[in-house]
Amino acid sequence: MQFSEKGEAVNIQEAYEHLTSLCQKALGTTSPNPNVAAAIYSSSGALIADGFHNRLISPDHAEVVAINKAGAASIGSTMVLSLEPCAHTGATPPCTQAIIQAGISRVIYAVKDPNQIASGGAAILMSAGIEVEFISSPQLQFAQRAWLHKIRTGLPLMIWKIATTLDGKVAASDGSSKWISHENSRADVQLIRSQSDAILVGSQTAAIDNPHLIPRGYSNRPTRIICGESELPATHNVFDEQARTLFIKSRSLPQIMEVLVNEGFNQVLVEAGATLGTALLREEMIDELVHYQAPALLGSGRSFVEDLGISTINQRMNLELLEVEEISGDIKSHYAVKGSR
Repeated sequence: MQFSEKGEAVNIQEAYEHLTSLCQKALGTTSPNPNVAAAIYSSSGALIADGFHNRLISPDHAEVVAINKAGAASIGSTMVLSLEPCAHTGATPPCTQAIIQAGISRVIYAVKDPNQIASGGAAILMSAGIEVEFISSPQLQFAQRAWLHKIRTGLPLMIWKIATTLDGKVAASDGSSKWISHENSRADVQLIRSQSDAILVGSQTAAIDNPHLIPRGYSNRPTRIICGESELPATHNVFDEQARTLFIKSRSLPQIMEVLVNEGFNQVLVEAGATLGTALLREEMIDELVHYQAPALLGSGRSFVEDLGISTINQRMNLELLEVEEISGDIKSHYAVKGSR
C-alpha cells in the first residue's frame, strides 16, 4: 500500500517493516512507556530520519528523536509512526506539539493509542492543519503488544520460556539438565531477555541453578525478580551489581503480580521451574509460552509442567501458535495462551 498525493509517496509496507525493526530494538528500554518508533520521509518517499524511544539514553519519545535528527528537513515531510502520537504532558511535552512545531505536513500512524491519558493526538494534529491518516498494521500491533496488553489489562505481558526434550522433560531422573537445547537456542534466549523489563524466577530455582540472568551480548539489564521463601547464598550471581535484583519473599501469586504491576513493567520473562510456572499457568497469569524443543528423548525425568487440575480432554488448555522456527535442530515454538488475562 502507498500513500501518495501531489507527487509525494511513501511505501507504507516498507515503512511499517522498518518501524517494526525499530520497535523491536526499543523493547526492554521503554518501560513504563510503549516501544514506539518513528520515521520521517521526504516528498520523494526517501527516508530522512528515524528514531525509537529509549529511556536508557533519553526521555525523548520516538517522534522527537526523529525530528531532532531531521532538523529543517522535517518541514513539509511525512512522518510515519508505530503509534498515534501522545497528546499529554508527562516526563516530556506532548509529541503533537513537537510535530506541529517541526512543520511536518502529514502523519500516518499504525496503531491507535488506547491510553485515555495520552490519546487524542490525531485530532489535535488535524486541528492544526496536518493531514493525518490511520492505516492499521497487525505487524506493529504485535511488535508493541506488551504495552498494549498492559494498558488493556493493567498487567504486564508474562512470557514463560522453557527448554525441553521431545518428550517434554527439563531434566533427567538424576536431576541433570545442562544443556538440553542447542547453544544457538540459548543465544536466542539472550535476545528475549534483552527485550524484557524483568526476568522472574522462583527462589528454589535460583538457589539450585545460581543463574546470572544477564542478557549476554546486550547492554540492557532487566530487573531480576526472585520470588519465594528459599534463602540464597550471599555469593550467588543475582547479588552482583550488574543488574537490579528484587526479592519477593512470598509464594502468593497475587502479591507477586501486585509488585510487577506497581513496577510498571511492560514485559516479564518467566524463567521459572515447573512448580512456579505451572502455578502461574493455572491462574491464567501466563500470556505467552516460548518453547525450545531439542531433538532428544529422556523417557523419564522432570517435566516442564505439573498438574494443571485437568482430568478430561474437554478441559485441556489450548494454545495458539504464533510462530515456529528451526534453530540448529531445535524447534522454537511461540504460543499465545488462550484464556489468559
